[in-house]
Amino acid sequence: MTKLDHDTIAEGGIGASITGRNNSLLNGYSIDLTIIMVRGIPIHLASFKAEDKKPSPTTSPEDASMHNGIFHEYNTTAPKSSSIHDLFSLKHKTAIVSGAGAGIGLEVARALAEAGANVAIWYHSNKDAIDKAAAIEQEFGVKGTSRAYQVDVTSASAVKDAIEAQVSDFNNRLDIFVANAGIPWTQGRMIDGQLSHYHNVVSTDLDSVFYCAQAAGEVWRRQYTASASKTLQNYSGGSFVATASMSGHIANIPQLQSAYNAAKAGVIHLVRSLAVEWVKFARANSVSPGYINTEISKFIPPETKGIWRGKIPMGREGEPGELKGAYLYLASDASSYTTGTDIRADGGYTAV
Repeated sequence: MTKLDHDTIAEGGIGASITGRNNSLLNGYSIDLTIIMVRGIPIHLASFKAEDKKPSPTTSPEDASMHNGIFHEYNTTAPKSSSIHDLFSLKHKTAIVSGAGAGIGLEVARALAEAGANVAIWYHSNKDAIDKAAAIEQEFGVKGTSRAYQVDVTSASAVKDAIEAQVSDFNNRLDIFVANAGIPWTQGRMIDGQLSHYHNVVSTDLDSVFYCAQAAGEVWRRQYTASASKTLQNYSGGSFVATASMSGHIANIPQLQSAYNAAKAGVIHLVRSLAVEWVKFARANSVSPGYINTEISKFIPPETKGIWRGKIPMGREGEPGELKGAYLYLASDASSYTTGTDIRADGGYTAV
């Protein structure tokens, strides 16, 4: 930057200015510094301008601009049909739902199948999921449209391998991924909890969402860039839906679950960030359930649940089936202009 002598500037009186430039402070930007004297007092004015820099041969123009902090909008298109039936239809689409052996995940899998999707049901240890997948297939589809897979979502490699295998199993495509697997914090005050339990909660409730998003996003980017994407019937880009929680927005009482709350808050912001990163080839949203009558809350004492009900404007816990509409909306073309959003389904708990 041009060296400026303060005494020399001061002699300039009102309105005098000297400009200097530095191109080294920020990669890809120039800084113009103007010092204006007003009644003998130097006023510093700085402006920033992006420099035109050619990307290296190994860097795409898109990646280079993102590296320099410049965000590119993408001219996505609206669905061709405005029919409600068509917008909510998942016919020819393929979906994966993790944590779908019971509870919310199972109801979401049923909803997606009912809307016409092929559905892969992921479970951890509940082998009843195999029979439930067969029942879904019998009720809503034809042979081969619903299958159960045992997947360890806390293993990035297991998640990636499972997704690639299931894309091959289901018409070589992936349209929807619902990251629903989760476990509760059960050890009360965090200062008395075991670190192993903390790591298990965060690994299952947050890390697994990242792993699923990374592997699914890789498929969607590939489908977008490959010529095959133009031949996939009813394909409109990927849709990633994560199960967060109203606990990502509040601190629950009377039960204490700091680790769970932090993990779910992380899910909400991860998804919001992915919505920006993926805008070219996929949408990303989350659903934040309130207190829902599922296996995950069976350990909660009845008196605690009584306190819950007293704080819920609707006066009761929700049922898993009451969340199907939110997930179907986010999975389908009905939400084609919705990304980076979190839908709270909590009976009004966080509204008061």
